[in-house]
Amino acid sequence: MARAPGEAGATPAARAESVGSRARARALLFASGVLFGLLAVLARVATRLGLTSGQVATVRFSVATVLMLGMFRAWPGTFRPYDRRLLAARGILGGLAALLYFIALSLVPAGQATLLNNTFPVVAVAISYFALGERPGWQLVLALLVTSAGVFLVLGGGGPGTPFGWGHVAAIASALFAGGAVTSIRALRAFHNAPTIFFAFSLGGLAVSAPFALGPWTMAPAAWLAALLGALVALAAQLLMTEAYGALTVAEAAVWQQLTPVASYLWAMSLLGERLSAVGAAGVLLGAAGVVYASIQGRRPPEAEEA
Repeated sequence: MARAPGEAGATPAARAESVGSRARARALLFASGVLFGLLAVLARVATRLGLTSGQVATVRFSVATVLMLGMFRAWPGTFRPYDRRLLAARGILGGLAALLYFIALSLVPAGQATLLNNTFPVVAVAISYFALGERPGWQLVLALLVTSAGVFLVLGGGGPGTPFGWGHVAAIASALFAGGAVTSIRALRAFHNAPTIFFAFSLGGLAVSAPFALGPWTMAPAAWLAALLGALVALAAQLLMTEAYGALTVAEAAVWQQLTPVASYLWAMSLLGERLSAVGAAGVLLGAAGVVYASIQGRRPPEAEEA
């Protein structure tokens, strides 16, 4: 199994620090997944109440951009861009992924949209293999397959007659762009801090979504409240995810992010009344089992991780 970055040939103290860093990263991704699940519900509520997908995305990225500019002003030197081309790629890819995801949320249930969007790990692991030279061990590949199987079980929980429409297509397209985006995060985290990377994402997302926000905007307070809360939740979730990618490989982080669709379904069931069938529940449990398995394998000592 592939070692975590910087672990090969490390001293016992450095290895212990690396294990601690990975444990912290897993905790950050867990919290990120819970928040991203809530974001899906808030975005769906906002579009139900009159805002378009482009407008919801524009609100999200406008709030993030303003807050990040305030952070950079308050703490000079926080914004440290080195590879501007890679930062731009992260912004555009992430912006397209987010916009398509919001489009999917406006057309299909929050749980289904999030599940399809979270097939991006398959793309991310493939890209990281060629772009970053990360070779996940068979344990993580198996865990990814198990969690992905759980995702599709939940998607098929509505029975064979469940229609497959443009919302599902948008969610899949979102996953393709997200795969490239998270791989760029992994590459950028080697020499960029999380706020700098997130700011690039915010600018890219704003540039991509603004053209789709033209036209009349609803003045319904509830729609704006959902959109603004979603923007703040997304800000926290994205920063946590970006920070976590500095200590985990794309493969392991991708497996942990399968918690997002589980959280999305739980939030949607609680707040929107969306239902989950017995088959879907089995899929949720299967996905959780994959995450637990990945965690156990990720905690194995370096001596036991030889490929």
